[in-house]
Amino acid sequence: MGSRIRAAYEKRLADGRLTPDPSQVPVVEALARVEIDLTRKGPLGGVLGGLFGGASEVRGVYLWGPPGRGKSILMDLFFACAPEPRKTRAHFHAFMARVHGLIRQWREGDAAARKAVFGQSKGDDPIRPVAELIASEARLLCFDELQVTDIADALILGRLFEALFEKKVVLAVTSNRAPDQLYLNGINRELFLPFIDLIEARCEVVSVAGARDWRLDRLMGDRVWFTPPDETARAGFETLWSDLKGDQAECPAHLTVLGRDVVIARTDGGLARATFDELCGTALGPQDYLAVAERFHTLFVEDVPVLGPANHHEARRFVTLIDALYEAGTRLVALAEAPPEALYPKGVGAFEFERTVSRLNEMASAEWLARERD
Repeated sequence: MGSRIRAAYEKRLADGRLTPDPSQVPVVEALARVEIDLTRKGPLGGVLGGLFGGASEVRGVYLWGPPGRGKSILMDLFFACAPEPRKTRAHFHAFMARVHGLIRQWREGDAAARKAVFGQSKGDDPIRPVAELIASEARLLCFDELQVTDIADALILGRLFEALFEKKVVLAVTSNRAPDQLYLNGINRELFLPFIDLIEARCEVVSVAGARDWRLDRLMGDRVWFTPPDETARAGFETLWSDLKGDQAECPAHLTVLGRDVVIARTDGGLARATFDELCGTALGPQDYLAVAERFHTLFVEDVPVLGPANHHEARRFVTLIDALYEAGTRLVALAEAPPEALYPKGVGAFEFERTVSRLNEMASAEWLARERD
């Protein structure tokens, strides 16, 4: 049986959309195996499945390695090629936000409300009905950038995925960490260990450890500060965003900061995009910017104005944002009215802004872009 993902990968190599990388070959082979197993072991894919009902178990795949090695691009290809009609592709944070929302609906809903959403209403434990709802929607779950930093996530993941795997759900996931490094040194980590055991038992773990960071290559091959915001600069900004983002649809990210919900509307995995007004024209503070910097490896900011006395509050927030990005090693791509040196020509704080100018110039350098995030 031929593999559609192998064919799609080879076609992209042939037409130049992908560059040959030996480290990606085992990944393609692992994804091709899942693709073929989904066909052979599907509800209609084999005689035994037809005789005994339901789908046979398919072992998923867990791809891990440093950022920029093409994990998300290959996951895009796999999702497009996978023969399973009931499939979902999402960033892991978006998936977990929905899980928490469903848990809240179960706990707060009466019998009628539960029945309407979940098709059942009895019981105090929301995990199984949530898992059954998700399994009814998708047999194949494809996630980008699985990482666990929230104790609320850590405490439910083992039970949730145990219930999902019982329903023969197949998992394909990317992460920057090996399974045994997830939630490392987290609070009550011993309660999270069953999830690691499940991942290792139910997924083929494949390391993507190529030396080439294609995302860094793309950033260093172009400027990251676009000015003035004319048609040419906007086109370059948009092209760079499109190239780094790939084929996955954008989705909002919800960051919980001091009990508040901070929403970044346009994200794709570790990429985020926002306007200057969205980040600095609203009442966000240092903790919010730290959360953004820690959550995303690259931030696109558009429509950065020239700063001065009329918008000194926004200027102060911008300084705080840049400090957070700088300390976290988050890469910045900006579409601005002026270069850093001319961004704050006069007004209260203009002298102090020179430190920010220095940081912005350093953040645009090849040496800084090539730094490893902690």
